[in-house]
Amino acid sequence: MTFRNAVSLEASLLLLFLSLSCSARSSQLKLEIKRADQTMVPVSAEKAETGAERARGLMYRRSLDDGKGMLFIFEEDEILSFWMKNTLIPLSIAFIAADGRIVEIHDMEPEDLSTIRSGYPCRYALEVPRGWFRRAGIAPGDVVLFNK
Repeated sequence: MTFRNAVSLEASLLLLFLSLSCSARSSQLKLEIKRADQTMVPVSAEKAETGAERARGLMYRRSLDDGKGMLFIFEEDEILSFWMKNTLIPLSIAFIAADGRIVEIHDMEPEDLSTIRSGYPCRYALEVPRGWFRRAGIAPGDVVLFNK
C-alpha cells in the first residue's frame, strides 16, 4: 500500500467513525420527570444502551446544556457503577429503578476516577449537567416517564 493510499484509508476511516458517532448521538429520547408536586419537567436525553455506548457515555464532551443528558439503559436491575474517566464536564447522575422512580442523585467531578455506585439495584441512570436536578426541583422519589 502506498503512503497516499494509507492516508486516504485513514481519512476514510476517520470520516466513517465521525459519521457513526454523530448518528449515535442523534438518538434522542424525550423524557418527562414528574415531581412530587405533580408538575412535569422535560428532558432530552441521548440513549446509551449497548456496552460500547455506555462505556463511551459523555466522554470528551466540552459542554452539555441544562435539560439535556444521557440515559444509560441496562437489561436488568443491578447495582450500577460510574466514574468520570475522560469526562470533561461536571455532571449529576440519577439512579432510576425499573418503574422510573429516582432512587438517588449524586454530583460528580470531571475526570474523577473514584466510583459512584447506586445503593440499590437500578435499571437506568440519567446524567445531566451538575446541579440541574436541584435547579429543576427534582429529587429522589420523583418519577421519570419514558415516552416511547
